[in-house]
Amino acid sequence: MNPDLDRALVWFRRDLRVDDQAALYRALTGARQVFCAFVLDRDILDVLPRADRRVEFILGALQVLDEELRARGGALIVRLGSATDEIPRLAAELGVQAVFCNHDDEPQALARDALVAQRLAGLGVALHSFKDHIVFERRELMTAVGGPYGVFTPYKNAWLRKLDAFYLGSYPVERHAAALAPSPLAHGVPTLQDIGFLPAGLSAFVGQGSRGAEALLADFLERIDQYHARRDFPATKGPSYLSVHLRFGTVSIRRLARLAHERMQGGERGAEAWLSELIWRDFYHQLMHHHPRAMTAAFRPEYDAIQWETGEQADALFAAWCAGRTGFPLVDAAMRQLRQTGYMHNRLRMVTASFLCKDLGLDWRRGEAWFAEQLLDFDLAANNGGWQWASSSGCDAQPWFRIFNPTTQSEKFDAEGRFIRRYCPELAGLDAKAIHAPWERAPLAMPGMDYPQPVVNHALARERTLARYAVVKKRA
Repeated sequence: MNPDLDRALVWFRRDLRVDDQAALYRALTGARQVFCAFVLDRDILDVLPRADRRVEFILGALQVLDEELRARGGALIVRLGSATDEIPRLAAELGVQAVFCNHDDEPQALARDALVAQRLAGLGVALHSFKDHIVFERRELMTAVGGPYGVFTPYKNAWLRKLDAFYLGSYPVERHAAALAPSPLAHGVPTLQDIGFLPAGLSAFVGQGSRGAEALLADFLERIDQYHARRDFPATKGPSYLSVHLRFGTVSIRRLARLAHERMQGGERGAEAWLSELIWRDFYHQLMHHHPRAMTAAFRPEYDAIQWETGEQADALFAAWCAGRTGFPLVDAAMRQLRQTGYMHNRLRMVTASFLCKDLGLDWRRGEAWFAEQLLDFDLAANNGGWQWASSSGCDAQPWFRIFNPTTQSEKFDAEGRFIRRYCPELAGLDAKAIHAPWERAPLAMPGMDYPQPVVNHALARERTLARYAVVKKRA
């Protein structure tokens, strides 16, 4: 291959790996010299708390990425500032003819990229962007009449029908790595302190960058055949725990989908269930592309007519929910897991979200914002989609009259109370029956038990929710 460009810059964003990286491959095959950069974007960092697990994870991933690039003759240039300033400045300093990156369809990211493209064009530099974060994006999977899918099952069926080796193929970066170029502008990866942040306590099981992803994937592949049977039980090692690595691109979605699809073809039910979760991820991203207004408002506009609870009492209920002090053990254990680790089991995301909207009567956007601040794997499309699913306001959401009972969810998915005991140690002395509803079955004055009474009566809250959602029924 004869490269068309003398020099190119790869702008890493949510794709922090060397292996099977679309923009990196395109740059390596299109230019004689390829530089690599990441911007610690002040436009994002300045609104975060000073101790943020995601920043800690990103710096670790950048360290691994820099090491992988250096091992192949390149290096990672890390800049601190606004990406809209730093990328054009770097392009000028390096004398590149083009900047390569991968798509990011979040509304703010699209606005950022449009401004970067405009500023690069003023320098005579092109911005090239590619699909890398999902398997099918934007308009690649449309209905027979040319519109986006609004229901998951038909989308999933179409996804599986269209899938072939082309969409699951890997970009062979390694064979073109000789084009990677070192740079005197690459001074290594800064520390948390260098950029004004504090340690947040990143869980060891997450691992560091692409190396951490490899370890988690190897572990999961040994037990993927049981994923369908174990995925809903938070005290069991059932999930892949790869969500944060998918979020920051330290593992290739094509690789994961390929592995799952191959095993599904071999009849593995666990792989089939896991592939379905990966398809949900694509589904939510195509919704974000086609319906960006749903990132701040109800996907189904009639749900914006719901009158949520407000005022001091609502604020107190929200604070109790955030702190894991609602008096409902499974809800509280899940919320404490989130605060302590930055992770929450997927089943519990549904339980806690339903509890906020349909037991406490609080606006789903309050919960969405809290998850956005706390989740290590926060992804706008998936987080918004999950919250709108739970509140029934979203695309293909649960019916508005379906209301999770937090006690029966606890009895079904944490029957022995193992997960509850882990995060609510004050309840550890209760037996497997009492632990799900201690206000009913345990003495309230147990020595050493500092656990609150329920903040709501579920049965009464259910009736209030049905009345609150009646406005939707009237408008339907």
